[in-house]
Amino acid sequence: MISIREDGRVLEVTVQHEILRIEPWGADSLRVRAAQHVIIDDIPGALLPPKPVEVTVTAEERSARIVNGALTAVVEIADSDTGASALIRFVRSDTGEELLAEERAHFWWPGSRLFTSNGNGYARLEQRFAAYDGERLYGLGQHTHGRLDQKGMVLDLVQRNAEVTIPFMFSSRGYGFLWNLPAVGRVELADNGTRWVADSARQLDYWITTAATPAGILTNYADATGHPPMLPDWASGFWQSKLRYRTQDELMSVVREHKRRGLPMSVVVTDFFHWPHLGDWRFDETEWPDPDGMLAELDDLGVRLMVSIWPSVSPLSENYHRMLDEGLLTATEQGVPFHAPWKDKGFGTAMPVAFYDPTNPAARAFIWATVKRNYYDRGVRVWWLDACEPEIQPGHPQNLRFHAGAGAEVANLYPMAHARAFHEGMLAQGDDEVVLLSRSAWAGSQRYGAALWSGDIGVTWESLRTQVRAGLNVALSGIPWWTTDIGGFHGGDPESPAYRELVVRWFQYGVFCPLFRLHGHRDPRTPFGPEMEGGPNEVWSYGEQAYASITDCLRLRERLRPYLHEQMRVAHEQGIPPMRPLFMDFPADERTWAVEDQFLLGPDVLVAPVLAPGMTERTVYLPAGCEWTEAWTGARHAGGTTVTADAPAHRIPVFLRAGADVPIAM
Repeated sequence: MISIREDGRVLEVTVQHEILRIEPWGADSLRVRAAQHVIIDDIPGALLPPKPVEVTVTAEERSARIVNGALTAVVEIADSDTGASALIRFVRSDTGEELLAEERAHFWWPGSRLFTSNGNGYARLEQRFAAYDGERLYGLGQHTHGRLDQKGMVLDLVQRNAEVTIPFMFSSRGYGFLWNLPAVGRVELADNGTRWVADSARQLDYWITTAATPAGILTNYADATGHPPMLPDWASGFWQSKLRYRTQDELMSVVREHKRRGLPMSVVVTDFFHWPHLGDWRFDETEWPDPDGMLAELDDLGVRLMVSIWPSVSPLSENYHRMLDEGLLTATEQGVPFHAPWKDKGFGTAMPVAFYDPTNPAARAFIWATVKRNYYDRGVRVWWLDACEPEIQPGHPQNLRFHAGAGAEVANLYPMAHARAFHEGMLAQGDDEVVLLSRSAWAGSQRYGAALWSGDIGVTWESLRTQVRAGLNVALSGIPWWTTDIGGFHGGDPESPAYRELVVRWFQYGVFCPLFRLHGHRDPRTPFGPEMEGGPNEVWSYGEQAYASITDCLRLRERLRPYLHEQMRVAHEQGIPPMRPLFMDFPADERTWAVEDQFLLGPDVLVAPVLAPGMTERTVYLPAGCEWTEAWTGARHAGGTTVTADAPAHRIPVFLRAGADVPIAM
């Protein structure tokens, strides 16, 4: 049965027990939900309430269509030996060109959607679509597979350290697709079809959009899931960090030395274990005896302090029993409500710890009230939301139980809900400069000021190459604020000439990232626990030759900041990320869709990082449609050409669009 509802704006199709609902959700965009018997409206997702748009819905006995601007959905009820099922095709409204179509799994059974009951109203859900020759698929969060185009891959939909699930997919065919379910599952991007899977949920929910340009697709996505705030001026500078500054004196000595050398610094970081116990969310005054004096001096020096906030709560914490009694901790489906081991201060071995439940408004209010009292009221304004996947061991999110629902159905939204606690808390203080360095994110996290970094990554050239692709896919997932640990995280010997070369090349790449941040657990490393601090990781830790190149990068970043803030304004207003693949600005140039080791910073700066040791030159593709100027030499080149550019140890190839005035060279 086909029906038109809500004053002619919504199309519903009922076949046997399945109900299919298609409705406009923003400009040139449609939302599709499917369930058994009834559509449920209160399942968490990423979509914000849409603005009204003009829509046309028409229906016949066995077919119907809904037209929202440039996007049309055509629904047909098709028969098979096992009964009828509904299939949707999405086409361009003006030309009828197919963008994406649902596809039956088998001519007999099942159709494009499959509900396999788990009991109690939950089911394993599948949604199948056709595959297309030559299609390229981007976005989908951040992954360590090292590819930009993810066609042909299988991706788990689950949050892990360095593996960030944001189920928004950008297609070279001209559509964007959001799997609007925070359920644990996977997506299979095979040559014989695409299949989205939720292991246990109550209904299917997806959103699709189209536009004339790639930028238009990202704008529609930002309209649907939220625009990022405007990045504050201070946040575009250099962030200094290591694992870890153990004391107030150690941290301040680094900042003072930085300033004595005349080097720019915007943020310095107090990492984990600065608290008495995990979940206290306050300074350990045996190591940080005068936080107020420290923050006052940092303010005089023009440096912000970022503190590490973990969502974990040890039974030793002064907050644990109250949070347990008030139901503010994440529960379990079976077993005691502990989710990971932790070696806390004053306890000689690892012990089980819990996590707070950010999907509970009362829990969000509690953590913010505690953070406000112990940090914000002292002057801290920058938050490092570490391990916010959350980091559970063993990794069984299906055993978690949240205020928002069963872990299998909602676990992936944990990092977004966690960011929401700090965003809403800051806004309640009249403070809209919200920057949340986060190790994980989900669709919509950008609206809460989440700045994603790529997690605990390796210290190899392969890792650096992976970061370039990972950062571009993050940008195409709607997160414009992104960074890496410059130099990688897991190790690195500051005395090694080979590692020093990698660090310099990583700095030369990092200076063009949206956020510019040094971090890592350098050699010599110590076992995990409250005594760990890691080796030196300051800009002067890598020898005089590296120091000269690194300080050049710091000064280049200062010159870039006005241009970068112009691009951050565009990200805030239009949802277009500052760091992006070449095809974002040059979609008509087919060659740009295959370039994975270069990127644009805004419309005018093309960056070609050096991604292997010993290189002194590299090839660079310059997109067609304009002329390009080599930033360091002034040499001019035609677009649509590949050039061999010099890449001496102290710089990487950078090109400017003809006529651009961006101060790369001194």
